[in-house]
Amino acid sequence: MKLQIRYFASLRETLGVAQENADLPPSIVTVGGVRDWLIARGGAWAEALDGKRALRMAYDQQMAEPATPVAEAGEVAFFPPVTGG
Repeated sequence: MKLQIRYFASLRETLGVAQENADLPPSIVTVGGVRDWLIARGGAWAEALDGKRALRMAYDQQMAEPATPVAEAGEVAFFPPVTGG
């Protein structure tokens, strides 16, 4: 399955990429699965997207939970929580 993956704010800086087109294995069917697949890359990916870190996720520009299903040609985005002052 092909998806567009986007990274925002500190994630973009840490990973050195704002977006990528990924060809995921058929076993990846949720936003959480996409995150786990990226973490498995290791290195900066594992550190930036670690499951213990608070991250917001979106699917097709709607806030998403780890169990949100993904489909061909969708977009998954990851970004840190935003705080205001």
